[in-house]
Amino acid sequence: MISDVMASGTPAAEVDDEDFAAILQQTRQFVRTVVVPRENEIAEGDLVPDDIRTQAAEMGLFGYAIPQAWGGLGLNLAQDVELAMELGYTSLALRSMFGTNNGIAGQVLVNFGTDEQKSRWLASIASGETTASFALTEPGAGSNPAGLRTRAEQTADGDWIINGRKCFITNAPLAGLFVTFARTRPADADGPGIAVFLVPADTPGVQVGPKDKKMGQEGAWTSEVGFTDVRVPAAALVGGSEDVGYRAAMTSLARGRVHIAALAVGTAQRALDESVAYAATATQGGTAIGEFQLVQAMLADQQTGVSAGRALVRDAAAKWVSGQDRRLAPSVAKLFCTEMVGNVADLAVQVHGGSGYMREVPVERIYRDVRLLRLYEGTSEIQRLIIGGGLVRAAKKNATKPNHGG
Repeated sequence: MISDVMASGTPAAEVDDEDFAAILQQTRQFVRTVVVPRENEIAEGDLVPDDIRTQAAEMGLFGYAIPQAWGGLGLNLAQDVELAMELGYTSLALRSMFGTNNGIAGQVLVNFGTDEQKSRWLASIASGETTASFALTEPGAGSNPAGLRTRAEQTADGDWIINGRKCFITNAPLAGLFVTFARTRPADADGPGIAVFLVPADTPGVQVGPKDKKMGQEGAWTSEVGFTDVRVPAAALVGGSEDVGYRAAMTSLARGRVHIAALAVGTAQRALDESVAYAATATQGGTAIGEFQLVQAMLADQQTGVSAGRALVRDAAAKWVSGQDRRLAPSVAKLFCTEMVGNVADLAVQVHGGSGYMREVPVERIYRDVRLLRLYEGTSEIQRLIIGGGLVRAAKKNATKPNHGG
């Protein structure tokens, strides 16, 4: 098990290459020998079976990106994306099950929580005992957190009262903790006025709606969450500051975009592999369809997209880890890779012909599953605005610098 690999050495801040290679190999084996054969079971039941969940928790997958000091594996983002490319090879419900713990919800605590908040929550998040949900999206504030309408007001005794409604919240029906974003005041010169709170799911006034019925990604549960006069103590304010929320959301989302890009590459690789296998064995008029040049052209386009996406993801992750670029590179990777996997999935259905439109054929499920990747963690349109706006701002900034040349 992965936990055994980690226990074999002295605990360290980072996972070395040898240990990570073992973690990656065990994850690949788990995905391909345990989860892939049960993909139809997951889809039909709209549920990841308990035994798969238990095995994932025992492997440490609920906390692979949580620091070792808090019971996680402590993978950095460069290692995270390698793992994500393996996890993307199967039903995306598997990764979704522990994605919020490692990603957008867990990283808020890792990067912005107080020592007391980390001590209270991170160990149980890393073990899978607690599922953490990232409660940001609202009916009127999707990709733009500045539009939040959920309110938090502080009482005379220091407690906070939260009122509002969230939607499309991943893992909400299973959550033990909601990492909840709320506006404490209108944006002003001091900051955006957005705070983030740690709200246990059993807090009075928290209402979790029925799980959403989605186009794809069966087994990955989302739902609405309501907050009606939800009272939490002052200690629930992440970082102890009202102005941490916006920065925490933007940082967690940017990191998550690199992860989602890697997930898309993993799914695209699966679609490509299914396409090649089908083309090599299915026949038309006694000839394997892979012998036809137009089919080969589709496979070539798929392979090109997967290869480019993999290189781009690794580049973006390296820039994140080094601190070179934590804004534009994540958006570039997410935009390209999530659009790419949509194209690869479409070609996979085309290669399969009529059979690719049939339920229980992997490429049919993949075609539906990957459509969501272009929407969450910021839509493709939002990524284009981030990239384009960032380039223009950088050019303007450079233009105003004094020229000391001769």
